[in-house]
Amino acid sequence: MLALPFPEAGQRVLVVTAHPDDVDFGMAGTIALLTQNGVEVTYCITTDGNQGGSDPSISSDQLAQIRRNEQIAAAKVVGVNQVDFLGEPDGQVVADLELRKKMVAEIRKVRPQVVIAQSPERIWERIYASHPDHLATGEAIVQAIYPDARNPFAFPELLEQGLEPWTVEQLWLVTYPSPSNFVDVTESLDKKLQALACHKSQGADSPETQERVRTWLSAVADNAGLPTGSSAEAFFVVNTT
Repeated sequence: MLALPFPEAGQRVLVVTAHPDDVDFGMAGTIALLTQNGVEVTYCITTDGNQGGSDPSISSDQLAQIRRNEQIAAAKVVGVNQVDFLGEPDGQVVADLELRKKMVAEIRKVRPQVVIAQSPERIWERIYASHPDHLATGEAIVQAIYPDARNPFAFPELLEQGLEPWTVEQLWLVTYPSPSNFVDVTESLDKKLQALACHKSQGADSPETQERVRTWLSAVADNAGLPTGSSAEAFFVVNTT
């Protein structure tokens, strides 16, 4: 795998995931490095994650608010101040035209050089990484990047809202079966784990979860040929211009 070159200071990155906590499991170490280097990062979370619980005393609406608050807190840990929620129903995400339009609107509003998102391709060896909401979110954002966001004739009502066409330069996919690039996140690992710990409703603050994440990132670093003791996150990079 190749090291992933970063956007320059002042450029913008849009991160699109299905649920609160997906970004922190998948790429928070990279996000911490981006914001540290002066890149402006915005999160777009497709659902509120209101199916991600097992306590019957907490209503679906209460859980949605809890998970929103957890994601906002986790974002701040890694230097992200803007978190947008699309409000799609958890467990029922479909890559339809309405979701594509929401994502096109987000792209045109943020105007990012890079979009980071979940892969729309299923990983059969690690099925838990391929939640249906992840796959649908990944498919919708790919379609929004190309052809819709750059096309003035796609969703013309967005032009009436002042959302002009925008061409994303690169798409970085996480949970892709065969990643092409890596980011050495050894120096930002603690920030990633602190961000994960904000998701208390999901048990992401538990020692077991934190150690499991350390092990994952160590294995990625080994595959990338980094020195022993390193941590890394992996991506598949698509040039979209």
